[in-house]
Amino acid sequence: MDWDRSQVTYSSQIVGQQINDGAIDNKVVQSKFRQFLREFREDGVEETFLYRERLLNNYETRNYFITIDYDDLNTFDPELSEKFRENPSIYLPLFENAAQEVVAMTKFPKPSKDEMHTIQVQIINVARQPVPIRQLQADHISKLVRVPGIITSSTKPRCKATRITLRCTNCKATITRGAARGFGSIQIPRSCENASDEKNDKPCPVDPFEVVADKCKFLDIQKLKLQESPEDIPTGEMPRHIWLFAERNLVNMVKPGARVNIIGIYKIFDTKLNSRRNDRYASSVRKPYIEVIGIEEINMTQKLGKFTAEEEEAIRDLSRSPNIHNIIQSSISPAIWGNQDIKLAIACLLFGGSRKSLPGNMKLRGDINVLLLGDPSVAKSQFLKFVDQVAPIAVYTSGKGSSAAGLTASVIKEPGTGEFHLAAGAMVLADGGVVCIDEFDKMRETDRVAIHEAMEQQTISIAKAGITTILNSRSSVLAAANPIFGRYDELRTTSENIDFETTILSRFDLIFIIRDIKDVSRDTRLAHHIMGLHINVNGRGKKNNDEEESGNDGNEISPDLLSKYVAYARHKIHPRLTRKAADMLKNHYVSFRRETKIQAEESGQISAIPLTVRQLESLIRIAESLAKMQLSEEANEDHVKEAVRLFKVSTLKAAKEGGMATTDSLSGSGEFLESVQKAERNIKRRLPIGSKTNVSKLVQEMGRRQLNEGVVNKALSIMHSRGEIEFRARRRQVYRLK
Repeated sequence: MDWDRSQVTYSSQIVGQQINDGAIDNKVVQSKFRQFLREFREDGVEETFLYRERLLNNYETRNYFITIDYDDLNTFDPELSEKFRENPSIYLPLFENAAQEVVAMTKFPKPSKDEMHTIQVQIINVARQPVPIRQLQADHISKLVRVPGIITSSTKPRCKATRITLRCTNCKATITRGAARGFGSIQIPRSCENASDEKNDKPCPVDPFEVVADKCKFLDIQKLKLQESPEDIPTGEMPRHIWLFAERNLVNMVKPGARVNIIGIYKIFDTKLNSRRNDRYASSVRKPYIEVIGIEEINMTQKLGKFTAEEEEAIRDLSRSPNIHNIIQSSISPAIWGNQDIKLAIACLLFGGSRKSLPGNMKLRGDINVLLLGDPSVAKSQFLKFVDQVAPIAVYTSGKGSSAAGLTASVIKEPGTGEFHLAAGAMVLADGGVVCIDEFDKMRETDRVAIHEAMEQQTISIAKAGITTILNSRSSVLAAANPIFGRYDELRTTSENIDFETTILSRFDLIFIIRDIKDVSRDTRLAHHIMGLHINVNGRGKKNNDEEESGNDGNEISPDLLSKYVAYARHKIHPRLTRKAADMLKNHYVSFRRETKIQAEESGQISAIPLTVRQLESLIRIAESLAKMQLSEEANEDHVKEAVRLFKVSTLKAAKEGGMATTDSLSGSGEFLESVQKAERNIKRRLPIGSKTNVSKLVQEMGRRQLNEGVVNKALSIMHSRGEIEFRARRRQVYRLK
């Protein structure tokens, strides 16, 4: 083996094999492959020669490839399939030659091998245990492997010469050279064979050859990067990747973000990345890659929707429970006390609605997006972490450390060639699952705008560096954010507390504003619950009063079973609204819009959270997800009632909250707003511009006018926030500015 040559440096030779024996073996093996292609019949169909007809049809339609099921080859000749698995580099060319011979036998007159187009043999369904990327070792070199993962980037297709014709610039002699498969290159001789021929007028110089492009043979190649799936990466580890080499009909077969099983030959090649020429280990260290001979694209919902009969029966039995909604709700972050509506919303997000395809290639998303907006220490991040662990497919990211390219997709310049290739981001990697974005408010505005398309159309369009494509991003978004001032400011309106544009808020189906309200009884129960968690750290104790009050009935299911239940429902169940449920939903939507309009006219302010047609579709998706929890194919009136209730306590409540929100029982009510406005008018009449008075005296005077102290203090706080008054002497005096 010549280590100085920059080509694929591996050996597929069978130890101890003689050349003559190899030639004999090649003929025998090729005849076996030919026999398999000609004579293999489909099970139960004696007259159908499966691969012969498929091969001839492909060749006639100029599709010069044949896809072989490895199980069929193993059924036909187990010994041959085992030899193919052990030495694919030797047997694959023989397989392709046999395919050419099968086609040539049907032609008259029989064409020569040079007159025919080469046929690519693709292998699928290798019934072996998949080998993860981090378990590929030296024992796998030159063997057939099946590696699962996700395609994260792909280069532009390029042309590679398989056989070149060289012509000497001096004596015009021509020679041909073939290239090794994979990343191997062609070595051009340094000297001409006729260099010392006396017939030449002058001797041939060093490096005399030039390439005759018209007489060369080329094929299409592409480099792909395969990365471990996010759910398979061990905690604390960096994801590992490996380069793939695809050629001919395997080029442009998959896009970045696709989850695949790669069937290929594990090889090594000489890399030039090490610039230290004096490194004594550089000549013996090689970089691995996989030469692809088959690609199986995985539909994750189908993969995760495969269950044994026992598992399916257990899931069906669980779905028949009359309180299945409460069981699932209690199983969402059981360590977190209270927040029952938020837990139900997260359950709806996990199950999702039904994705629909309309005429004209229009699609309606079925995934539900949820925004948790609230004060610090209200367990927002804990909800996200739980979903990251339970969801069948999930990607967790933080808004501060995420860019637009990291969330969607980016175009990266390849160091060696200078060409650009696509690299998939978090929204693409989570296709078919959930994207958990923490610290959503810390993202730059330009980065948030980048995910608009991904959240509604569920695609990501790329038009950069000459690359124009559309990637799938069919994922739900669970985002957590803090208000603009860190904590929710009761003196400000919802629009002043939320630093998000209407365009991004309308894409969230459910928006929860979580407040850290200081209440003695509530704080006591919460503290008691947290103490119980710390005491019973290795297992939850007996059900206590706190669990009863928080809605946990002790019937929580394990996260593993919940994950299987979610995967089963997402794959098997696709509910639709009944006619009565649709009419009920329509009436609720119209009433919501009318109430919002009346409130806007009375307050003179437009709600920060819009109620648009998207919210009507949100109600439909929520009702469908509630039906999925029961494994029901119909979303009825009960599901619509629960969806409307959940919408009222989340998005609609957030839209109606104004700057008067307090812990008062009349918070946000019309009576309370009128009292505050009346107090403002009386204070302005009592306190002319440029005058001052004691706050206590002012409160007493307003009390004689049936205005309590809480209303007066709220009115003063609002006037102070507008700059109409200022407090002096440690808030004991008030001075009117305007």
